[in-house]
Amino acid sequence: MKIGLSIPDFTWPGGPAKLGSTIAQIARTADQVGFQSISVMDHFWQIGRNGPPEHDMLEGYTTLAFMAGLTSRVTLGTMVTGAVYRYPGVLAKTVTALDVLSGGRAWLGIGAAWNEAESRGLGIPFPPIAERFERLEETLQICLQMWEGKRGSEKPFKGKHFQPERPLNVPQSLSRPHPRILIGGMGEKKTLRLVAQYADACNLFPTPELPHKLDEIEKTAVFGFDTGDKGEKVGQLIGGLRWLAGMGIQTVFGNVPRVYEIKGLEIMGEKVIPAVADLEPAAAAR
Repeated sequence: MKIGLSIPDFTWPGGPAKLGSTIAQIARTADQVGFQSISVMDHFWQIGRNGPPEHDMLEGYTTLAFMAGLTSRVTLGTMVTGAVYRYPGVLAKTVTALDVLSGGRAWLGIGAAWNEAESRGLGIPFPPIAERFERLEETLQICLQMWEGKRGSEKPFKGKHFQPERPLNVPQSLSRPHPRILIGGMGEKKTLRLVAQYADACNLFPTPELPHKLDEIEKTAVFGFDTGDKGEKVGQLIGGLRWLAGMGIQTVFGNVPRVYEIKGLEIMGEKVIPAVADLEPAAAAR
């Protein structure tokens, strides 16, 4: 089982003046103790389950680029980009830049977007859900075309919502054939169809209805990494990860409480990550 660190909040002691140094320490520690990836939310305001909109929230790709220069092993991506936030060509170029500058460690996490208040507040168009899924699919198609890097890949794309006339992507991504694509969501009719057609991984919620047969698709889930202040909850956490493996989950992204204190990251690296490294997902759920 692979363990990824998710950072969903930046409202920490010391305020904005210390965010840079704190994130640097978190990124370096996560890289050193064995986390497979680091992800941040692609939100511009804080979301309800984590706090009020006024809490500190950094732009995702700027934050990932900052961490790319401080790490050497972890992969980096958003959990997940809203398809309506950026034009597809700009998104492909952004992820490509992160991939090139990190030495091939970027991945694209993407979904249809859901936070209407945030979008309206910042002047981002927020069409009905059916159109958002259409835009998501066209975004995936354009990104994949731009990452082909072959003769003909610069031909005009004629979609319903996007019509890039020359989807040129130079330099090309180091990850080949393209940066890994993870699609977030649980809907079988829309999201999982897009996963099967375009993606390398899907991100699911840990519920009893989770198992799905998606051959060759990496199954991931979001979970909480609460080890306790002194590691007293490590056994409980490992049990939860075993439960997820029993449902076919291969990679788990989790938030470490008070991550800015670093101790939780160190406990994860010492006691949890090694304990689940050889944990295989249940064959019946793969």
